[in-house]
Amino acid sequence: MKKYLLLSLFTLSLLVSNSLLAQSPSDEILMKKYELCVAVTYDLGEWNQYWEGTYLRGNENIGVLTRNMVMPMVAAGITDKLNVLIATPYVKTKSTGGQLAGVEGFQDISIALKYEILKKEIGKGKLALLGTAAFATPMSNYLSDYMPYSLGLGTNEITLRAIVHYQLDKGMYARVAGAHLWRGQTEVERDYYYNNGSYYSTFMDVPNAWNYQATIGTWLFNYALRLEANYTALKSTSGDDIRAYNAPQPTNKMEMTSVGFFAQYYFKKKIKGLGVLGYYNQVIDGRNIGKSTNLGIGATYQFKVKNSQ
Repeated sequence: MKKYLLLSLFTLSLLVSNSLLAQSPSDEILMKKYELCVAVTYDLGEWNQYWEGTYLRGNENIGVLTRNMVMPMVAAGITDKLNVLIATPYVKTKSTGGQLAGVEGFQDISIALKYEILKKEIGKGKLALLGTAAFATPMSNYLSDYMPYSLGLGTNEITLRAIVHYQLDKGMYARVAGAHLWRGQTEVERDYYYNNGSYYSTFMDVPNAWNYQATIGTWLFNYALRLEANYTALKSTSGDDIRAYNAPQPTNKMEMTSVGFFAQYYFKKKIKGLGVLGYYNQVIDGRNIGKSTNLGIGATYQFKVKNSQ
């Protein structure tokens, strides 16, 4: 039986690209009241090796798997301290070998609320504490068990995240964030599967997970250019390993560590409100996941819908 690996799930796509946008559910940036930010990013991910359990091996059966993702997002300021974010990626998968075809379509829709709990001057900088609550659900009835070409895990997901950000007056900053992801079940097109035991069901439990992030960065040129280096980790709380000569499935225990670099530039004069960005991320360690490399570019535009009273 060919060995395939689950590459795509909605949460991982956000984690690997956690600093893609003008703001994300895991950073400290907030739109002011009545401000709106629209963003579109393009992400290209590739891998030809994966971890079967903790063993890294080549994926000769399908060659190089490519995952293209276009992510539109809107962030709106309800108040100066409360924002709502909506995102829904469109994904296309394909490979250079094998007999299976890739798929494409809208993956999941995510709605998040981000709130600034505290902002206080400490020493030569400012400390900010924020919290994010998010809900994600599939946009279509895609096949979650079609690995590694599937668009996502096909399950509802609730995320609660805490963010601590400290920025010096001269522009340098550090940020840490931690989140817990609660996931439900996904329906598959088979009535038997093995998950540390035999199950006669068309539903699979998708493991919950923890997500950790650490970022160091700086603002340059009077806050026109933002540069970041980031570290991201994902740890499932349960699940099984991909068994030898068997396909992976949504019940697998997925773990991932990645490092990356991100840059964003805001045009403050000629095209006020416009921003462009680029990033690079590399998975360096994992379990039941592909050793993927991601490159991305994007654009953002921020404007006021109406003046605050």
